[in-house]
Amino acid sequence: FIFWGPPGTGKTTIARLLADTVDMAFEPISAVFDGVAELRKVFFRAEQRRQQGRRTLLFVDEVHRFNKAQQDGLLPRVEDGTVTLIGATTENPSFTLNGALLSRGQVPVLGRLGHKALEAILMRLEAHVGHDLPIDSDARTALLGIADGDGRYLLNIASLLVELPASRQI
Repeated sequence: FIFWGPPGTGKTTIARLLADTVDMAFEPISAVFDGVAELRKVFFRAEQRRQQGRRTLLFVDEVHRFNKAQQDGLLPRVEDGTVTLIGATTENPSFTLNGALLSRGQVPVLGRLGHKALEAILMRLEAHVGHDLPIDSDARTALLGIADGDGRYLLNIASLLVELPASRQI
């Protein structure tokens, strides 16, 4: 899979959940920071796991940042089953990934999170910390609007609000 969508829409979370659901080892790398050397290490660990009967999900964040040679380097390990690849990109994969890589998977498109999904994130955060955010309904609505469909951004801002005393409501 190549998950394509804007930031904060759950691409990494979905990949982690998939790996957990099917009991695969989760190996995350970043195409921005990691290169061929790190891929070789992942492939080595994945091959060791495979010999023990366990599969590996290789998650490549910002996969569009890999150059053609790096993308080509993924193909043999995907084809032989050493790893199951899930890439994440904010760029149109038709223009940024090579055809050989694209032809071996599917490209689900993730959209910005809606109001209900963002509200659910806030409710889970409040349940986790054990109290409501110290904001009134207008501020809550504004917070959801500012997030603009980005769950990560919403959590980052809300985590700052969690630290405010409950007596100081915004």
